[in-house]
Amino acid sequence: MCAVNLARLSHHPLHVVVVDDRGSVGRGVAYGVRRPEYLLNVAARNMSALPDEPDHFLLWLQTRAEFESTPKVELRERFIPRQVYGDYLRSIVQHHLQSPGELAVATSEFVTGVAVDVEPSGSGCLVHLQDGSLVEADRVVLATGNAPPAPLPGSEELLEHPAWVGNPWQAWENRLPPADGTIVILGTGLSAVDAIVTLRELGWLGRIHAVSRHGWLPHAHFRGIEYPEFPPAGIDLAELGLAELRTLVAEHCAALHDRNANPAIIVDKLRPHTQRIWSGFTTDERLTFARELAARWNVFRHRIAPVIHAQVTGSQLTGQLTLHAASIATVAAARDRVDVTMDDGATLSGDLVINATGPSTRLTATRSVLLRNLLGRGLVAPDATDMGVRVDADHTVVDGEGERSPWLLAVGPLLRGTYWETVAVPELRSQARRVAETVLGAAHDEHGDVQPQLEYMI
Repeated sequence: MCAVNLARLSHHPLHVVVVDDRGSVGRGVAYGVRRPEYLLNVAARNMSALPDEPDHFLLWLQTRAEFESTPKVELRERFIPRQVYGDYLRSIVQHHLQSPGELAVATSEFVTGVAVDVEPSGSGCLVHLQDGSLVEADRVVLATGNAPPAPLPGSEELLEHPAWVGNPWQAWENRLPPADGTIVILGTGLSAVDAIVTLRELGWLGRIHAVSRHGWLPHAHFRGIEYPEFPPAGIDLAELGLAELRTLVAEHCAALHDRNANPAIIVDKLRPHTQRIWSGFTTDERLTFARELAARWNVFRHRIAPVIHAQVTGSQLTGQLTLHAASIATVAAARDRVDVTMDDGATLSGDLVINATGPSTRLTATRSVLLRNLLGRGLVAPDATDMGVRVDADHTVVDGEGERSPWLLAVGPLLRGTYWETVAVPELRSQARRVAETVLGAAHDEHGDVQPQLEYMI
């Protein structure tokens, strides 16, 4: 979407090169898996990829045969298959980048490969690819997305083990054990839910164990109630600090509970303020939140479609799925199986063990060759929490010397330490446009029009 916004906002000649290792630009990891049982975690009304066109996705859906006769009021609340959303993103790429028409001022190029380094060159830079080729650029945007899960104690010895899946986005469906076997899923978040739903769809009847520190599954979306009492009038949530905010939230969650209403309403009411609140936290408060409160926050914040929630809880009710609240001490090979030892001393043995503990979020521990090289030469620096790269407000990377990079920008999960909320569509679409404006040297006038001042090759 950064590339799309560059093409649609530029009034001057521009060449955009997109380097991607999958060869299907737009779908990414989340929308590239061709499994119809995977649904978006957000209703269609909030899934436009363009911040200035909030109904863009809905209007596109109505052009498809399977949704053409669906009333718009109903379609707005529908949880659409993720592969359909991948089609949507691909159509945007096709329209703006791959067949933009004769009047377009931007050209584009798609390179299938892996970027491993970026080095200064004159007024711009050179992007090094894994195959040894180079791409010249005046500006580079780091849009690398979520990192794979962090390794677990002992997992380095399991890389080639047939019963170990170190990344839940790897193809593992063709490695299922017999119906009397056991699968252990490490994690109980969104990726774990995907695995459970796929096992149900495949008709696999064996035992499933899911392990996480808290043993909580994501909650389902729900129809809330009006609750104007939060945030309280006259209180700026961004000025409270973590301790006071935590007390205030607990009070209002209790009040909602007394009304038999879902306390997750408070999380929804916090959403417009989250980035301001996070920016007002001290570094210690941010680290405390990530360590002590993030798991609970994610359960309420990153909810799933009710039909998906029903399938997962159904697996629990039938006894197929068992949740375990424990930390993972070690994973180790046990002949053709993998043993998972928990901090309470108990061991689960799996015919297949899937690491779905969630994306690694410690930048200095990254396994990305590209990011390691950039860190090693001080071209990027970790933010104060080490959750991502340090950037200025316009998404320009701040290097190891504290200087603004002349050519490097960042977007998405790499900015988790700066914004916290940086993985959902409402935030990502705004970031993608902001990055494009920065690259183009753009400024908004009072009517929202973009006035490019500079030209760049990307």
